[in-house]
Amino acid sequence: MPEILDGAIRRAVVIGNGFAGAENQCIGLVRALGFSNRHSLYRVTRPRGGINRWLKWLPVSIHKRLDSVIRMICGKSRFQTPHKIGISNVLDADAHHIATMARETFHKDGPLLVIASGRDTISVASSIKRLAPENVFLVQIQHPRFQLNRFDLVITPRHDYFPLTPHAQRQIPWFLRRWVTPWEPPGHNVVLTVGALHQADSAALRVAASAWHNELATLPKPLLVVNVGGPTGNCPYDVDLVKKLVVMLQNVLWSCGSIRISFSRRTPEKISKILVKEFATNPKVQIWDGEGSNPHMGHLAWADAFVITADSVSMLSEACSTGKPVYVIGAERCTWKFADFQNSLQKQGVARPFTGNENMTAESWSYPPLNDTAEAASQVVAALAQRGWTIRA
Repeated sequence: MPEILDGAIRRAVVIGNGFAGAENQCIGLVRALGFSNRHSLYRVTRPRGGINRWLKWLPVSIHKRLDSVIRMICGKSRFQTPHKIGISNVLDADAHHIATMARETFHKDGPLLVIASGRDTISVASSIKRLAPENVFLVQIQHPRFQLNRFDLVITPRHDYFPLTPHAQRQIPWFLRRWVTPWEPPGHNVVLTVGALHQADSAALRVAASAWHNELATLPKPLLVVNVGGPTGNCPYDVDLVKKLVVMLQNVLWSCGSIRISFSRRTPEKISKILVKEFATNPKVQIWDGEGSNPHMGHLAWADAFVITADSVSMLSEACSTGKPVYVIGAERCTWKFADFQNSLQKQGVARPFTGNENMTAESWSYPPLNDTAEAASQVVAALAQRGWTIRA
């Protein structure tokens, strides 16, 4: 078998958890490293539905064993739910299988780059590294909290270290600190970003601009894109905030050429209904109803400005990478490290609170775009070089 003498990485494995926010970060980093067409996606899955919604705090392996016991005892009952990977062509992540593949193909294909994101992937990803330490370079996205030496590189937003600040420590009972905060400050193998990694790089936006040209290029300018997420535990809001958003949009409507509103999969129906009721018949406003192709990338490419609810780190990170005005609604309702994230965006001048007093025609401001994904990729390349490995384009 031919020897690989150059230490070049030619392929990557992504370990996902079935959630778009986490997996998009992995794919974004894969794209930035040049592995768009040379990666495989594996997925760590949990049993879902029924009683399983209350068992998400358990480690995945224990959750699966408990689910099997419940199935054996209860049979076909309301506690039983089918195991689903989610996408038929996505393989279930098996640490032994991936580590064996890395070892057996090392001399032919070189080292294996493994990129994982999300709490549920930590055990599988670190096991791959433990089983094939000389054949794998492991990047973990989002903070694992402890034992960071299990990973070659950890990429995480700065606000994940907010719990270590004195202000945050006073908010956590001492007996919970070990479980909700990082155990130590960032070390040599930690790369800090402002926001989340994503796929909205310049090449992707050029493709999206072309794909959505016929639908979006002819809209009257300026085009204001409104992205509505959904309330979370650390960014709670209800219909009162959406009613406030309606009034604000009505106030700025005169200065907009057109407005495009879109919702995420997390948007509650009671929230989307309010916006649809208020703007469905307005000739200046278009609302994506979830049917057909998702216009999100087209919006990023063609928008002149954005209004985004504060709950989504991903949507805000993508919009702030365009250099276009980004207005946030609901930031004052965020708590904990998510409030720290909102503060960091405003301090850097990449986002401003949405007041409803803006003149979208006259106000045009810019900033150095967030470049977290490309900067993280460069750190991966540098860490590989320290090990004597390179990326083969």
